[in-house]
Amino acid sequence: MYARRARTVVERSFLVNRRAWMTIFSGFFESFFYLFAMGVGFGRLVGEVTGPGGQPMSYAAFVAPALLAASAMNGAVYDATFNIFFKFKYAKVYDGMLATPLGPFDVAIGEISWALIRGAIYATGFLTVISILGLVTSPWTILALPVVLLVALAFAAVGMACTTFMRSWQDFDLVQLALMPMFLFSATFYPLEVYPEGLQVIVQISPLYHAVELMRGLTAGVLQWSMLGNLAYFVVMAVAGLIVAGRRLGKLLLS
Repeated sequence: MYARRARTVVERSFLVNRRAWMTIFSGFFESFFYLFAMGVGFGRLVGEVTGPGGQPMSYAAFVAPALLAASAMNGAVYDATFNIFFKFKYAKVYDGMLATPLGPFDVAIGEISWALIRGAIYATGFLTVISILGLVTSPWTILALPVVLLVALAFAAVGMACTTFMRSWQDFDLVQLALMPMFLFSATFYPLEVYPEGLQVIVQISPLYHAVELMRGLTAGVLQWSMLGNLAYFVVMAVAGLIVAGRRLGKLLLS
């Protein structure tokens, strides 16, 4: 089940994608455009909003860390779903891999690691841009990068686990159905307090909400004990996703 050679799967992904670098970086521009449309453009109409700890901040500074979290989510999920489904169902890449000493967990860890790398590229680029624009000023921002890697890892693991249950391309409509509400209603563009109390509980279940809370707290320099719970949420998410993905691959490819 596990031969400790997941790095070879990452190496293959790098060799395949080295001539398609524009495709890899395309996910970065989506959040970049949202930042300028909503944060800069719409932000001129909104003015200041209340950020973490009750401190006032510009709307662009409020939205930017949320888009950082969304950027990591999108990069990891898209790579761990669409690409993996094609390799699994049509290219039969994993059948070939398992004909070598690689095991199902090597494949799962390797693919999730590549999705993590892609999410890290998006996050690093976006964090650099918002830092240059002066939207983050706290020294705690440096911790946003390792935290956003954990976020990307968790989403990639769960994305790959879900992909093993998909039967056709039509099932990917469900991916969009899950991602779009999370992106719009996870306190990304406005505070949690604007929702009725009943809806606030539902929003707080969203994985992206926990990522947004972490990014916003770190970039604003407001650290709270509740952030440990947000981190634990993604640790559990990553471990569960990896276990399900590895077992499902073993069942589907080795049985």
